[in-house]
Amino acid sequence: MPAFPTYGPEDIAALDRQADAILAVFAARGYTRHEPAILQPAQIFVDRSGEEIRRRTFELTDPSGRELCLRPDLTIPTCAWQAQSGRPYPARLCYHGPAFRYRPGDGPTQFLQAGAELIGLGDRAAGDVEMMALAVEALRAAGLAKFEMKIGDLGLFATLVDALDVPAQWRGRLKRHFWRSGYFDALLARMVAGAASDAERAIDALHGLSAAELRPAIEALLNREVDAPLGGRTREEIIERLTIQASDGAAPKLDAKVAETIKQVLQVSGPAPAALKQIRTLTKSVAAKMEPPLKAMEARLAALAALGVDPASVRFVAHFGRNLEYYTGFVFEFWTQGGVEIAGGGRYDTLMESLGAPRGTTAIGCAIRSERLLAAVRGK
Repeated sequence: MPAFPTYGPEDIAALDRQADAILAVFAARGYTRHEPAILQPAQIFVDRSGEEIRRRTFELTDPSGRELCLRPDLTIPTCAWQAQSGRPYPARLCYHGPAFRYRPGDGPTQFLQAGAELIGLGDRAAGDVEMMALAVEALRAAGLAKFEMKIGDLGLFATLVDALDVPAQWRGRLKRHFWRSGYFDALLARMVAGAASDAERAIDALHGLSAAELRPAIEALLNREVDAPLGGRTREEIIERLTIQASDGAAPKLDAKVAETIKQVLQVSGPAPAALKQIRTLTKSVAAKMEPPLKAMEARLAALAALGVDPASVRFVAHFGRNLEYYTGFVFEFWTQGGVEIAGGGRYDTLMESLGAPRGTTAIGCAIRSERLLAAVRGK
């Protein structure tokens, strides 16, 4: 698909029919349609989606100086509307419309996205099943009979980190970054062996400084241009991050055996029933704590089986996190048999509170790439 797509009459008609079929599934389940503005405050995405979205968002400044962007997805503005509307929970919202992201090469910068958000349902397990069923029914209603699934669970990995003997200062960073394979591997190695690069040694030199001494030392570090590139961040953001890293660096080193267990678990990937069995074997030392998230995943597989999806055809990937920082738990994607991602979603229970919703407001959603789905149905 070209970077700047133009839709002819036949494509428009087909996409409209597909959208009608998907939205009809959502409506039958009690989801009401919502339409966020295409122009959004830029910071709402940057603060909550992470660097991946930051690099791919089209930003602009209006004549009054406000920093805006073309919405890179519809989840965050939809959730923000619910959080600020004063409407009751649980809320079931859906949408269909264009989103915009920069894609290297010839990927489309504008694409259509259909999706649904289930917000504030206290029973997380029931919410997971409802969202999976909604996605499966929507794809089938659009005419896609065969697809493959990939699933993961950030909550399962978080349970593992808390169960193992991991220094408290390291736990948050491990949980946030485990799906960034290259970065995570380097982080884990540093936890075990200590600083290896000039930048890391410079950060380690900050350890033990008082709060009053820390900021001037970091500013001096940046002024010397030690290996700490801004990478699109402001100076204040860099100072904040280095302050956190300096605090983390004062933590005890991570035991090599614990690090090896983490590595082995994150390497697990394959048909879901066998993958969960392998994780049980690798985590025998903390079996009691790992059993609840493993049983929850098995319950999801049973729900998929009830929908006619063979659990053996569902791939569980331990390091899968969907490349967005707001996900907190169960995540899933649907792929064509030709290897094209057509839909995905997951649980993001901390996002709503950051947008102004009451503490503990749960949320799970899914989004469907309309053009990719149509191409798959057409056999392209």
